[in-house]
Amino acid sequence: MALLTAVALILFTVEAQIPPPVPIPGVKLGLANIITVYAMFALGAADALGILLARVLLGSMFSGAMMTLFYSLSGGLLCWLLMLSLRRVLTKQQIWVCGVLGAVAHNVGQTLAAIAVFQTLAVAAYFPLLVLSGIIAGLFTGLCAQFVVHHAHLMDL
Repeated sequence: MALLTAVALILFTVEAQIPPPVPIPGVKLGLANIITVYAMFALGAADALGILLARVLLGSMFSGAMMTLFYSLSGGLLCWLLMLSLRRVLTKQQIWVCGVLGAVAHNVGQTLAAIAVFQTLAVAAYFPLLVLSGIIAGLFTGLCAQFVVHHAHLMDL
C-alpha cells in the first residue's frame, strides 16, 4: 500500500507540472486515479480507500493547496463508492469502465463541493465540460489501470 501511495503521489506531482489541457477549473488528467482503480481491483476496497485518502491528504499538503483537499476528497470518495459497486459486476476486460464512470463521479463530487463552498449553483455551468473532459481522461486512466491489472499478475478476478 505504501508503494502504491508513493506512486500515486508521484503521478499527482508530475501531473501538477503539466499545464492544464484547457483553462477550465477542475479539468485535469487524474493520473493518480490509475493507482486507485488498480488498487480497487488488485487489493480490494479497504486498501484502495486507504491509498486514496493518503494520496489526497498528502497531495494537498505537498502542493500547499489545502483548499483542493475538499474538492479532491469529495470527488475521490464519490468515485470510490461508485467503483466499489462496479467492482462486483465488472470483468477483467471491463476495468476501464471504472475509469470513465469514476471520473464522472469525481466531477459530480467536485461540482457539489464547489456549490457548497461558493454557495451558488452558477459553478454548475462548468459541469458539462467537466463531464466531457472526465470521460476522455477517465478512458485513458481506466485503460492504464486495466493494463496494469492484466500485467501485474497480482490478482485473479
